[in-house]
Amino acid sequence: MAGSNVTLSDVKANEEIRALIDMANHNLEVMGYTEHGIRHVSFVSHATKEILTELGYDERTAELGAIAGWVHDIGNAVNRRRHGITGAVMTSRILSVMGMSPEEVALLVGAIGNHEEDIGVPVNPICAALIIADKSDAHRSRVRRDKYDLNDIHDRVNLSIKKNFITVEKDKKLIRLFIYMDEISSPMEYMQIYMSRLVLCEKAAKALGCSFELIINGSAVNRKQDINVSEEIIKERIELRGKKVDYRSKEEQ
Repeated sequence: MAGSNVTLSDVKANEEIRALIDMANHNLEVMGYTEHGIRHVSFVSHATKEILTELGYDERTAELGAIAGWVHDIGNAVNRRRHGITGAVMTSRILSVMGMSPEEVALLVGAIGNHEEDIGVPVNPICAALIIADKSDAHRSRVRRDKYDLNDIHDRVNLSIKKNFITVEKDKKLIRLFIYMDEISSPMEYMQIYMSRLVLCEKAAKALGCSFELIINGSAVNRKQDINVSEEIIKERIELRGKKVDYRSKEEQ
């Protein structure tokens, strides 16, 4: 993709963007949210780029993904609610002033404006990769060291996660998120707060031509492929409806 020389390094060096990231993180700290600062955006930036690279997208598209990951949360400097949309508008102005081409700006604002789980739709590959990267960042390093509360499920879940990483298997068309938790929390609690985000990850992976699989402590939580059930099995299940089934063993009967 040609027509722009704005790089990730340029974006990282931009003082306005850095100030917005810092303020977004401060605001969310006041609200009681986990870390959303440089650590988080660094993770999302790197993971977005890696997903696109592993799937064979060109170098510029992958770099645009990295840029999207770096700036995706600046809308939190204004308000948490609809921060993706707010951040997209802010990003449009900043990147245009920096000299990014209108076509690339348009791709990025679509990606950033659609990364929230309640309103997001994976409208382009950058957006899809950004969604998976962002929703995958649950880890103990996101817990505020001086303000954590084990009675808070978000702190408890994040504090229990000692390792997480994403793998992409292009030949199998499969994106996996691996989570390793200790006894501070549980997979059930993780699913309580991440279910809607994981559903969006499945949609994002599908937009990239892949399936999404979540692995927690070595066990698969969801299917890696679409369910394919034969007509015979469906008919059999329908016929069983309404019939009394005795689940006891023959010996018990």
